[in-house]
Amino acid sequence: MSQSRPPRLCVSIVVHTLDTQVLRQTLQSLATAAQQALQQRHLSACQLYLIDNGDSDSNVMPLRDVLDGWSETGLEGELITGHGNLGYGRGHNLGLSHAQQLADAGNDLYLILNPDVIVQPDTLCVGVAWLQSHQRTVAVAPSISDGHGGSASACKRYPSVLDFLLRGFAPEAVKQRFHERLAHYDMQDLPDDRPSEGIPVISGCFMLFRLTTLKSLNGFDPRYFLYFEDFDLALRAHRLGTLTYLPGMRITHLGGNSAKKGLRHIGMFGRSALRFFNTHGWRWT
Repeated sequence: MSQSRPPRLCVSIVVHTLDTQVLRQTLQSLATAAQQALQQRHLSACQLYLIDNGDSDSNVMPLRDVLDGWSETGLEGELITGHGNLGYGRGHNLGLSHAQQLADAGNDLYLILNPDVIVQPDTLCVGVAWLQSHQRTVAVAPSISDGHGGSASACKRYPSVLDFLLRGFAPEAVKQRFHERLAHYDMQDLPDDRPSEGIPVISGCFMLFRLTTLKSLNGFDPRYFLYFEDFDLALRAHRLGTLTYLPGMRITHLGGNSAKKGLRHIGMFGRSALRFFNTHGWRWT
């Protein structure tokens, strides 16, 4: 059935530690992709929400300057600030609450995007076209480059505790010993010449959802401050339809290699892991 109009796309980007240069690159690439999708009538509008999760007001003026550059492209944008660091998921939920007030059709879409992701010009066209023609798909994931000529994991199988420990904390030599296991966990066996459906978990750096799906799920679970909120969201979304990997939808995640975790982050990692496995089921190995 044809829709009365192409979908509107709303995009939220949560910023804590601001890298203005990288964020400008992200928004420039996003604007190029959005304008191509608008010109080809895949989209009717594109609305950006920049969510300032900074601990002080030092991000506000630089983010306003960045948003001015976005507005010069003719696209709509809004800065959401003054709430402090709510955590990654709750920050995106602020954007989602604004998007729901704009929505006037059931086919609108919502993109959860990291501030260090470069979007290829045809990425939105590919993703939106798939969602418009495959109604069982509730979200799509792209092919991810790591910015150094390599690839990064866009999809994952349901994790075990061992998988998380290896991926998050093991030295590189140990990871090499478990290379086949981690490759299986990262779904590196997926074909790169055609879409794959039924993906359990998709990467949180770029998640293109139907807005109605996110509304049904109430967005991210606010009990996760950092880590595993994207795993939880993907698994809950999977119950409403299928998650699809689209290798023709391409991005580069400049920050794809996570920094080493200090004690504070290890604590947050552990608390979120406990909540995740208590919610979705424990698997040790």
